[in-house]
Amino acid sequence: MTTRKEGNGSRFVLDSFDSAHARIEANERVMEERWAALDYRLTLIDAALERLERRLWLGVYGVAAFLLTQGVEVLLRAATK
Repeated sequence: MTTRKEGNGSRFVLDSFDSAHARIEANERVMEERWAALDYRLTLIDAALERLERRLWLGVYGVAAFLLTQGVEVLLRAATK
């Protein structure tokens, strides 16, 4: 067993606890987690926007193809008369 010298107390009593430093570290960890969650959600939003953009272009090309076929049909009817 170790003998305790007079004047030595508990290290929890004698060591100072820097609560400001611990609070800053905790806030930094919270901010890192929030940043990771924000980055994850922005990635999901970006993917959804890309899918929406593809659907919009598909609609634009569909309308253009429809108008072109209508124009070709009108030209073919005019040519046969």
